[in-house]
Amino acid sequence: MIFAKENSGFVRAFILCLSLGLSGVGLSGCATFDRVLDWTGLVSSGSDAQTPEALAMRAMDDFNHGSYRSALKTFEEIKDRYPFSDVALLAELKSADAKYHLDEYGEALVLYGDFEANHPTNEAIPYVFFQIGMCSYKQIGTVDRDPAKAANAIQAFARLNRTYPQSPYFQEANARIMAARDFLAQHEFYVATFYVRTDEYSQAQGRLEYLQATYPDSSVAPKAAELLAELKSGKPLAKSWRRFIPQVSLPSWQSFTSAIGISSGIGAPVE
Repeated sequence: MIFAKENSGFVRAFILCLSLGLSGVGLSGCATFDRVLDWTGLVSSGSDAQTPEALAMRAMDDFNHGSYRSALKTFEEIKDRYPFSDVALLAELKSADAKYHLDEYGEALVLYGDFEANHPTNEAIPYVFFQIGMCSYKQIGTVDRDPAKAANAIQAFARLNRTYPQSPYFQEANARIMAARDFLAQHEFYVATFYVRTDEYSQAQGRLEYLQATYPDSSVAPKAAELLAELKSGKPLAKSWRRFIPQVSLPSWQSFTSAIGISSGIGAPVE
């Protein structure tokens, strides 16, 4: 993860927190954890273990072990009690991450937005932009529902790639844009088939023409062209519309990685 180096105390705390998450072995016991704090020098023997640095390390330990609710509680405590500490910025970002991993995407989006507003030049901003996109991407439903989340995800990922074309999230963001655009094309096709089923052929034709003009490279474009040709021919469709049933859900973004020359393992640490 890209992160700011705003001061040496913060960087030291963050690196130590991250190293705890990466090691992940033998740190579950309180006594062992306290010995680690003593060894780092962030908390000396017999001192208050409620320093902001100690709280941050405990929160990161919870976070890296999947205890997001517990980690969030501690991160919020840091923000409330120590807003000017070296680790307050870490707590701001990881609070958003915890909300994201708890599938509370609306609240996570607010926290990522707050981080961006409060720290617009921070080195974590490319990651924050990516996560803003992911908050919408994760909420994409099925083609019969409001496609606004897909459009929002595309907009957020496009902003990331336009603003930070050298970020490590660039290629994955592109693949997710392609997946979301394919989903929007499927949505348009679904609406068109609905109009066909209800004998609203002019409405169906308009939707299909829009699909062809806006999403010419989508996976559903060939079916759309075939159905449009049948509509223009003036022949009765009878029951033939059934073979045009679109894909219902968002396609996997990994299926688009070959189109932009990346492996599915490259990108942000998200599913």
